Amino acid sequence: MRLENGDRSTCHPIVNSSSDDEDDGGLLLESYSPVLDGEGLLVPPLNFAMVDYGVFRSGFPDTANFAFLQTLGFRSIIYLCPERYPEANVEFLNANGIRLFQFAIEGSKEPPLVNIPEETIKEALRVVLDEKNRPLLIHCKRGKHRTGSLVGCLRKLQKWCLTSIFDEYQRYAAEKTRVSDLRFMELFDISGFKQPPTFCSHSPN
Repeated sequence: MRLENGDRSTCHPIVNSSSDDEDDGGLLLESYSPVLDGEGLLVPPLNFAMVDYGVFRSGFPDTANFAFLQTLGFRSIIYLCPERYPEANVEFLNANGIRLFQFAIEGSKEPPLVNIPEETIKEALRVVLDEKNRPLLIHCKRGKHRTGSLVGCLRKLQKWCLTSIFDEYQRYAAEKTRVSDLRFMELFDISGFKQPPTFCSHSPN
């Protein structure tokens, strides 16, 4: 993905990977389905997709997803929940040399919704922007609200317009879209980041 120079926001059409009518200049958000390799079925986690080169998103991976994740050569995982990481997942990370970054953002199903801590999101973004941490996976429980909010703030750094940011968020949250998340992304302050990130030269290993 190429970023526009200057301070202008850029609208990026959200294109499904199954569509034959991709607009030129649009971002292809790759979604993944189970596939067979020589040893069996490779199953991606819930809501798994590519965000940008070397950056992926999903819901919580379980043991059925490990073989699939192993094919992508992750260096890091950003986990956005306060709960302790399951022992089986920790063992998988250790066996594959994957570093875990945990940012304890509370989830909420009922009003009043928990406010997303801006400083925590900024810390997580710094992990995403650090080349040595990629390729990486961002996930929470379902890959919708907390993950969507972090990705939306990344899009602000990439100079996306709010319409495209909200479209991408809603693609995963659907009927569970939270106005509080949209408001958070709209107001998120990117002034502390020196320049928009580019991932064009950083393909997954």
